[in-house]
Amino acid sequence: MNVYTKVDDRLDRADAERALDVLRRWAGTAAPEEIRDVDPALTRLLARPGPADYPALARAYPEDFEAGPNYRATLPDLQNGPESLIKGARRAIQHVGISNFRLPIRYHTRDNGDLTLETSVTGTVSLEAEKKGINMSRIMRSFYKHAEETFSFEVIAGTLEDYKSDLESFDARIMMRFRFPMKVDSLRSGLSGYQYYDIALELVEQAGVRRKVIHLDYVYSSTCPCSLELSEHARAQRGQLATPHSQRSVARVSAVVAEGQGCLWFEDLVDLCRRAVPTETQVMVKREDEQAFAELNAANPIFVEDAARLFSEQLMAEPRIGDFRVVASHQESLHSHDAVSVLTEGETFAAASLDPRLFESLYHTG
Repeated sequence: MNVYTKVDDRLDRADAERALDVLRRWAGTAAPEEIRDVDPALTRLLARPGPADYPALARAYPEDFEAGPNYRATLPDLQNGPESLIKGARRAIQHVGISNFRLPIRYHTRDNGDLTLETSVTGTVSLEAEKKGINMSRIMRSFYKHAEETFSFEVIAGTLEDYKSDLESFDARIMMRFRFPMKVDSLRSGLSGYQYYDIALELVEQAGVRRKVIHLDYVYSSTCPCSLELSEHARAQRGQLATPHSQRSVARVSAVVAEGQGCLWFEDLVDLCRRAVPTETQVMVKREDEQAFAELNAANPIFVEDAARLFSEQLMAEPRIGDFRVVASHQESLHSHDAVSVLTEGETFAAASLDPRLFESLYHTG
C-alpha cells in the first residue's frame, strides 16, 4: 500500500482527508474487534448513518470492571473545563453548590446531653467569573469527613475550610436544618410532652468575614388586642357573649452569635422567645390547661408589631447575640390574609428586597 507523505511536517485538510480515506478502506475489511483494538474512538469516527453501522455495544453490567487511576484520568469533566465552555455572561456567582442532602448529625444540648438528629445540609461556594463550574460532590465528601463528630460551629468551620480549599473558592456557606425536641410542661395539669423547633445553623464566610447564625422558628398564639376590647365592650354594654380572635403565629428569629461571649444554646434562644411572648402553642392539654391558655392569651394580647418589638427587646438585652432579624406572621382567623412584620438590627440582615415567598415559608402545619 502506497501512502503519500509530505516532506514538510505541517499538515493541512488534504492530509486529513487522505488519512481518513485510508482508515475507511482498512476498516472495510477489518473485523469490529480489530477496529476497537486500535482505538475505540475509531468506531464513532468511521461510522456512517444507519443501524447497520452502529457499533455493537455490551448490554450486561460489567460486575468485575475496576476504574483504575489511568481509566479515571480519561473520564470527561465538563464542570472543570476551560473558560471557553462557559455559557452566558462571564460573571462571578455568589453561591453555587448543593442543597438538602441528609445525614444523621450529633448535637450538644444544654439540658439532655447529645442528640442525633436527621439534618438537611446546604453547602455553597463562590465561583469566579472565569471558572466554568465546581465539582459538587466534593462538598458532600468534605462534609462527611466531619460527620461523625459532635457538631458545633467549630466543626462546621473545619468543614467549610476543607471545601473552600478543595474547590479553590474565596467565599463559602454551610447551612444545617433540623427539628430540635424539647420537653415542655402543660400549664396546670402536670402533663408534659415534646415540642419540636425548626432550627438552622448557618456559617457564612464573605470577603474574609465569618459569621455564625442561628435561625429559630417559634410558634405561638396571638390574641388581637382590638378584638379583645371589642368583645369586652359587647359584654359590658349589651350583655352579649363575644370572643376575641386569636391565631397560630410564627416568628423566625435569626441571630448572629457574638464572639467571645460564651455558648448560645438552642434552649437559650427558645427561653428568650418565651420571655418575649409567653403564649407558645401547647403540646399536652387537659381542660384546666385549655382554660389557662385562654387566660394567658388574655393577659398577653399582641399585634404583629408588638411581637416584633417584644422579641427585639429580649434579643438586644442578650450579650451573646449581635445582629438579628425578626420575621413575624400572624395567620389571621378574622381576615383572609395574614398580618406580618420584619425588624432587623445591624448590617447582616439589612435588605431592601425580601424573598417573595418569605412569609409563606412561616406556615407550620404540625
